[in-house]
Formats: sequence, structure tokens, C-alpha cells
Amino acid sequence: MASGNEKNHRVRVAQYLRMSTDHQQYSLHNQSEYIKDYAEKNNMEIAYTYDDAGKSGVSIVGRHSLQQLLSDVEQKKIDIQAVLFYDVSRFGRFQNSDEAAYYSFLFERNGVDLIYCSEPIPTKDFPLESSVILNIKRSSAAYHSRNLSEKVFIGQVNLIKLGYHQGGMAGYGLRRLLVDENGIAKEILNFRKRKSIQTDRVILIPGPKNEIKIVNRIYDLFIDSNVPEFIIAERLNEQSIPAENGTSWTRAKIHQILTNEKYIGNNIYNKTSSKLKSKLVKNPKHEWIRCDKAYKPIISKKKYNKAQEIIQLRSIHLTNEDLLEKLKEKLESNGKLSGFIIDEDDTGPSSSVYRTRFGGLLRAYTLIGYKPEHDYSYLQINEALRSFYSEIIEDFKSEILKSNCHIDEYKYYPMLYINDEFLISVLVTKCIHMKSGKLRWKVRFDNSQKADITIVIRMNSQNISPLDFYIIPKIENEYSKMCMMETNNIRLDLYRFDNLDKFLQIITRMKVRELYAA
Repeated sequence: MASGNEKNHRVRVAQYLRMSTDHQQYSLHNQSEYIKDYAEKNNMEIAYTYDDAGKSGVSIVGRHSLQQLLSDVEQKKIDIQAVLFYDVSRFGRFQNSDEAAYYSFLFERNGVDLIYCSEPIPTKDFPLESSVILNIKRSSAAYHSRNLSEKVFIGQVNLIKLGYHQGGMAGYGLRRLLVDENGIAKEILNFRKRKSIQTDRVILIPGPKNEIKIVNRIYDLFIDSNVPEFIIAERLNEQSIPAENGTSWTRAKIHQILTNEKYIGNNIYNKTSSKLKSKLVKNPKHEWIRCDKAYKPIISKKKYNKAQEIIQLRSIHLTNEDLLEKLKEKLESNGKLSGFIIDEDDTGPSSSVYRTRFGGLLRAYTLIGYKPEHDYSYLQINEALRSFYSEIIEDFKSEILKSNCHIDEYKYYPMLYINDEFLISVLVTKCIHMKSGKLRWKVRFDNSQKADITIVIRMNSQNISPLDFYIIPKIENEYSKMCMMETNNIRLDLYRFDNLDKFLQIITRMKVRELYAA
């Protein structure tokens, strides 16, 4: 029995618990009991508890308690000598072992040891050997996620071929119907509601009659009246007709209705993919998993095919010269140019095409010798940035929705709330040319709501396209503003990426684990 003096000198520690499924072995209670027993045997006092229930371990994203623990340690808000974990996998199944090592280093740099109670590793007595052991265990934990991902994918494919719906929202005009293992209907799943029994399945069925009428109206406007998507969205919003889940209509939502085969009853899967170690890619059609006539259609195949013909003809690639020639034709027929005039003509490319290809409408106007009534040259860079911001946000949301994730873009506007789990802030910062010839990027963080992740998009020296992307977690974002240089410190550059594929990859991995848990 420990003496009173020994009790007074107990080592203060924190415990971290994580559970991604309801697996009994890793229940939070079982982890806590095991860690408590370990602490008692080793004269430790558990002063703080941090837990992330129902969270995947392949990333730190969404694991608010682990982020808070690391932040508290770095800011000296808690006085501890170690953090206790049940095992290495509870710390994380990071796909890159260097990422796990980096977070471990941040703890150790602040004088806090990481102890894996069920896997004793002699880090102090045998640092070299323990480093090798840790890397092996981290790799093993990562392999478990990759192996699980493959098994889940095979299961998803089999269910798709049987006509069952896999993923999130049904889509406007459709509803998710829960059926048992014998195909007998049980209930319609409302928004955000999930099945709770492993053997239950989900199919899509036609939704309310008023929504089906709106879907058909969208097709009729697009096919018969040549009304482009963004105008259809504006009309529906003006008439106070809500989109799915009471949200507003956007061009992207209209386009999705016009191009998704589920409206003609087909079940399509694997159009895009992002395995744990790969970027998000669009798969060729021969890799798509499909089950035709899986659901009752709410649009005729004739209407759907006609809409695809229009979209394909509109999408024929034009050279820069072709684009400028069409812009001249619009100028001759209208006497002036604007984004609205360009978009109103459904026979030609949209204004966003000109912004993307030429870095802004004003740049395109200059190339054909057109000067607007007012001199907007001083606004050219800001206009391009605003246009780019709108486009990148729409593309970003579109890619996330493809991963069957939910986005709430209103609750914390202008930030994006993803899967009711984490808050994303997207910032675009222009390049500033200093008198010395050096380049600088000034970033002003939105601290009205503390984002879990801030994505900073740095524009290139001409401010016409992205230079790179910084995906910065909350634990590293301690400032209201920042001045970035051409070469930044190594800690900041750990979060630098050439594109957003890594972030989208993380989102997709979380979705796979959640589907498995369901």
C-alpha cells in the first residue's frame, strides 16, 4: 500500500480516450478503466480527461478534444507530465507515420510524455529501439485503416449492385426509405437520420408531388426554354420555393439535378474515388459501379438525355481565340458587355469561363479592345479575387457533396460547417509587391467564429491563379492576422499544399469510417 508521502508526490497526468465505433474492446469505459488501473499501479494521478467519441483516427481533423489537449499543453493551461492512451491506435491511425511523429514531438517539446498503457514502450531507457517499435505500431495502425477501407468498399459495391442507396442525402424530389433485410418498408428517413440496425438497408423513392413537379419544371425550363441553370435558381428563389432542407437554390444544385442519373432511377457509385493514400480523382466510366432501374424514376429518360445533349454541346472546348471571338460577337449584338449579358446567352460560354481563362472579365475586355463606361482598372485585382473566391467555394462545396458529406453554409456564414463536426474558413489573399522586390501576402483571419481549419489560398505574383494552399488547424492559428513571405518557417510550411486534394481526401476517409460504424 502506498504511503501518504508517496500519494502526495503522485505524477499528474491526463488521459485521452477515442472510439470510432461501438466495438466493445475500445469502448470509452473500457479504455478509461484500463488506464485508471495503470495509473494506480504506477503512482499517477489522472487530473484531466479528454475524449473524442465516434471520431476516426486517420486525421486530427474533427478530433476537437485532441486538438484542445495539445493546445492546453502548448499554452501551459494544464500542468501534467504525461498523457495516457490505451494503445498506439487510440492516439491515431495517421496514414503518414511522420504526422503521428510530429504531434508526438509537439507534446515532448513541452515536457509531456506519451504513454501507451497496454503496449509498454521503453522510450526513455531505450530511445532508439522504442522509436523503431513505435514506427512499426504506427504503420500497423495505419494499415488497419487501409485494410478496413478496402473491405468497406467491397461491401459498398455489392450493396450498390443490389440497388441499395449508399451515402448521404437523397436529393431534391427524392426520399430515403428504410427497409429490413427482407425488403419490407419500415420508415422514411428524415434529414440527418441514419439507420441503426446493421442489416437494414436504404433505397430511394419519389418524394412529395410538389418537389417532383419542380424537378420536371427545371428540366422543361432548361430544355424547352433554354433557361440556364443560374437563372432557374434565381427564379425559384424569387418565388420563395425552397431547395432541399429549406436552403436556397444555386446554379450547382440545379446542375446536379440535370446531370444525376438517380432522377431516371439509376444507382451510380464510384464516379469519384479517394482511397486513403490517393488523391480525389474522377474515375473513367468503365470503373463506375451501377445498377440501372434501381429506383422508380421521376424524370423520363427522354428528358434526361436531351438535357445531357445540351450540356455536352455547351461544354465543347474552345480556344482562347474562339472565346474572344464570341465575346466580340456579344459586344456587337448588345453594344456593351457585362457578366449578366454573357451569362444570359445560353449558346456560349459563361462569364466564369472568361474569368478562369483570362484571370477576370476586365482582362478579357481589354484583349478585344472594349473599355467599359467607367474605369474599373483599379478594381481589376479585387474583382478577380472575388470571382475566384466564389468559384473556388462553389467547386469546394461541389467536391465535398460528391463525397456524400453535409454542408451547412448558413449557420456560421461565411464559414462552412461540415458534417456537424468542424468549421472551415476559406481565405484568399492577394500577392503584394514590395518596393524591395520581395513578395508578401497579408492574411486576416476571421475570428468571429473560431474555425477548426482555415484554408489560406495564396495568389501568384500576377494575382491570376493560386500559388499554393495552407491548410491550418485551429491549434496553430493563434493570430488575428499574419504576413506570409515567399519562404516561411518550417512549422507553417508543414501545412502548405499545392492543391486541396489532401483536405478532400481526409473528408472522404471520415465518410468511409462513419459508414462502417453505421
